[in-house]
Amino acid sequence: MTAPSNETIVVKVGSSLLVNEDASLRRDWVQTLVSDIAQRHADGASVIIVSSGSIALGARKLGLKKGGRASLSDAQAAASVGQIALSSLWSELLAEHGITAAQMLLTLDDMENRKRYLNATATLEKLLEHRAIPVINENDSVATDEIRFGDNDRLAARVAQAASADRVILLSDIDGLYDRTPGSETEGQIIGLVEEVDARIMAMADGSTSSGLGSGGMISKLEAARIANLAGIEMSIISGREDYPLERYALSGVGTLFKASGNANARKSWLGGGLTSAGTIMVDAGAAEALRGGGSLLAAGIITISGQFDRSDVVEITDPDENIIARGLAEYNAMDCVKLIGHRNSEHEALLGYTPRSAVVHRNQMVLV
Repeated sequence: MTAPSNETIVVKVGSSLLVNEDASLRRDWVQTLVSDIAQRHADGASVIIVSSGSIALGARKLGLKKGGRASLSDAQAAASVGQIALSSLWSELLAEHGITAAQMLLTLDDMENRKRYLNATATLEKLLEHRAIPVINENDSVATDEIRFGDNDRLAARVAQAASADRVILLSDIDGLYDRTPGSETEGQIIGLVEEVDARIMAMADGSTSSGLGSGGMISKLEAARIANLAGIEMSIISGREDYPLERYALSGVGTLFKASGNANARKSWLGGGLTSAGTIMVDAGAAEALRGGGSLLAAGIITISGQFDRSDVVEITDPDENIIARGLAEYNAMDCVKLIGHRNSEHEALLGYTPRSAVVHRNQMVLV
């Protein structure tokens, strides 16, 4: 489980590991994690930290109820205060090992907008090139309920895509994915290897957190695994309850490893990992089968169009049962797509009044999910 020296690793740390139940810092534990990270950095690996904890820390300083999560405004205020303490902690402890820390605060829009995503990618590349360790958190001080990740598990997976990372390690308050919820009447067994995040695997998640301090749960971790795996990135869920968690994992292998799928190109990785879309295109069973076989989306197979999207916007493609089967970049805006529903390509020029494109969503601008 030891990382090759040239790997890029994203390590996500949850609130329940960084702070105690009274929202005080678990500084001694964080020091052991930083020692783990510094050792891998010294061996030549590039490391990115995705750190939760700002809301919990800020709520304690401000005396806010419910850990700062009683309202959106409470959470935003708590994050503003807590982020200073959080970034100072990482900067100080990494500096003790001669490592420069860099702070990046990201929102969902930063990862969903292609141009801003590429800007974030360029920043990460430059920081890693100069051997700094980026410390990343969601920008909770400005994010709203409608435009936020809501958990740092999925943020970590998206950051891993942007950085072309080799693996993501989610430090959790449990030691992996169990086939049944730990503590249930029938004792669950940890699953060491997951080949694919399918419906059977998703059914094992319960969406809860044991501490009440964080915002994620096993569902968000499985969604993160799907995002990472689409980009050819391995992801592990391991326990962070003990000291030196990365070294313990390297020696014991106890945790859940999600195997990476075939490596997609950069644009398809971005498409597959997206959490928002501008519209939805429902297709018939024949078109769904053609898409799964590697084909482009043609207008003849479309049933309905929803949303107000423009050309090059991200759209989701669903089968007749509303299951999402693909995401891609639309070749037409929504109004023109509506005109083309059910019509063959040979009819498109007469309907649109201009030379049509070869597909509504081309296979080169599409990824199956």
